[in-house]
Amino acid sequence: MKRSRINDIMAEADQMIRSYGFRLPPWAYWSPDLFKARAADAKAVIDARCGWDITDYGAGRYDDMGLFLFTLRNGRLSDLQRGGGMCYAEKLLISKQDQLSPMHTHVIKAEDIINRGGATLVVELYGSDPAGHFDETAGGVVMCDGITRAFTPGDKLRLAPGESVTLMPGDWHAFWGEGGDVLIGEVSTVNDDETDNIFRDPIGRFAQIEEDVVPTHLLVSDYADWLSA
Repeated sequence: MKRSRINDIMAEADQMIRSYGFRLPPWAYWSPDLFKARAADAKAVIDARCGWDITDYGAGRYDDMGLFLFTLRNGRLSDLQRGGGMCYAEKLLISKQDQLSPMHTHVIKAEDIINRGGATLVVELYGSDPAGHFDETAGGVVMCDGITRAFTPGDKLRLAPGESVTLMPGDWHAFWGEGGDVLIGEVSTVNDDETDNIFRDPIGRFAQIEEDVVPTHLLVSDYADWLSA
């Protein structure tokens, strides 16, 4: 993806987030130079990989297959492993109309996917085989706003604003906006986007960046290169 396109997506996303009464934290708007100058202050943000995340899954077709994310807070895997402390994470996502977030599951993370506003969020569901692999013949059970709901293979949940689904490890899912763009909330256990996204098809998690302009703000995938000593 071109950096200029990423900058535009950031501006559009911020406008949409604000239109629904949400605000991002102050450090979200730091320039790359300010982020580098305050890297020591922001160590917890950097280590937890909080911040801007825009992906086309390495396919170069963002409008067809992509996702905007902003990680607001993220806990520590060590806390999750010992069963106490900061074991949670929170994100905002934007799924544009007919923009696919492709079929995947998680090994560790359980998550609530919440339609915070906009159009209908479609979530396509499949179950796993006994080893946790994608199984096109398997259904399962999820919770929708705390109510148990069985699903058949390929079942499509349609979540209106305010509605949610709880997905456990092994619940394979893809999602997109139907009839318009959707602002999504994600509340989950500790999030590790580098190792805990298991895709059905061989795709990447992060975009490859073409640096045609200077970044407005850093992506989480920029931290290693831009903020290294």
